Amino acid sequence: MMDLEGAKAVGRDLPISMKHSVEVCAFIKGKDLQNAKQLLKEVMVLKRAVPYHRFDQDLGHKKGMAAGRFPQKTAKEILKVIESAEVNAQFKGMNTSRLRIAHLAAHLASRPFHSGRHRGRKMKRTHIEVIVQEYKKQDKEQKSDKK
Repeated sequence: MMDLEGAKAVGRDLPISMKHSVEVCAFIKGKDLQNAKQLLKEVMVLKRAVPYHRFDQDLGHKKGMAAGRFPQKTAKEILKVIESAEVNAQFKGMNTSRLRIAHLAAHLASRPFHSGRHRGRKMKRTHIEVIVQEYKKQDKEQKSDKK
């Protein structure tokens, strides 16, 4: 894992698809925290589709993009982890209005078997880790003075 200063939250053994998680993480990584939360809420109510770049085989086009889907369950679980990271940042004394998602990754967790007669099925399990950092807003005046 990367050494980043900031607030961290980890979701362990979440019952979501690994493939959907990778695409949602790529969609909101590096974005402002409030913007990322809004995007995930729009995905949950089917207002905005998540563009799929890696796992896009046999996937239909969506308005304004190539391949995409609405992974509602994944968006809901990742939103919980992001809100937990926001609370951790607030506890550390960071300004929550100036937080950005610095690191967001999905990892494959152990996949236990479903119980019952048919043993071939495995459950979906994914670990999600989030690190948020406080960024500094630079004024345009400071940038023009350096030139």
